[in-house]
Amino acid sequence: MAVNDTQPLISHLIELRKRLMYSLVSVLVVFLALVYFSNDIYQLVSAPLLDKLPQGSNMSATDVASTFLTPIKLTIMVSVFASVPVILYQVWAFIAPALYKHERRLMLPLLVSSTVLFYLGMAFAYFVVFPLAFGFFVNTTPEGVNFIPDISKYLSFVMTLFMAFGAAFEVPIAIILLCWSGVTTPDALKKKRPYILVGAFVVGMVLTPPDVFSQTLLAIPMYLLFEIGVMVSRFYVGKGRREDEDTEAEAEQQK
Repeated sequence: MAVNDTQPLISHLIELRKRLMYSLVSVLVVFLALVYFSNDIYQLVSAPLLDKLPQGSNMSATDVASTFLTPIKLTIMVSVFASVPVILYQVWAFIAPALYKHERRLMLPLLVSSTVLFYLGMAFAYFVVFPLAFGFFVNTTPEGVNFIPDISKYLSFVMTLFMAFGAAFEVPIAIILLCWSGVTTPDALKKKRPYILVGAFVVGMVLTPPDVFSQTLLAIPMYLLFEIGVMVSRFYVGKGRREDEDTEAEAEQQK
């Protein structure tokens, strides 16, 4: 490989390293700002379960260091979630130079929308799914069994749901990108609605804990978001096609 051929690759790697460093620094800054409040953050996250526990009941800590490590782990995860806008901006800054002007105009709203949808998915899990699911679990506890959740296992449970619902709410973005790139079309997706509905429940089984309640609460919003994605993708496909034709026309005129 010639020396000149390696220059673009090296410059891309340097740029990628810079964007990764900015992302890591943003997470670190947020973590340092929040670590003092780690116990308060855990109290906030555990509130949906604590509100459903019987009067006088509390959560438990079975590991010696879990009372310290679990809130710290949660704070790290919260720092990553809070830094998502910065991380996505770094992704945008890395790929934007390789895009045409009209592609940048179409991609930027997608990046903003993906951030908003991710946070909406987490909010839906916290305000809707958690109260319903924890109330269901507490009310179905067999007689003679004390329902005393462990704080570390609770953290693992809620983080799984946060990530599952955050990712599930990205379905419209995925649909738009698939249609925009030509992998599929809105009309083809409409014909596959029954399979999409079954697939939503399959994804719900994979991403959520093994209970029908959580799976259904994830599958139904996923399918509704699929329908939204199909509708919006028509706009993107039509506008993208017009922009491509305009770009080709300008290129022909320049020749």
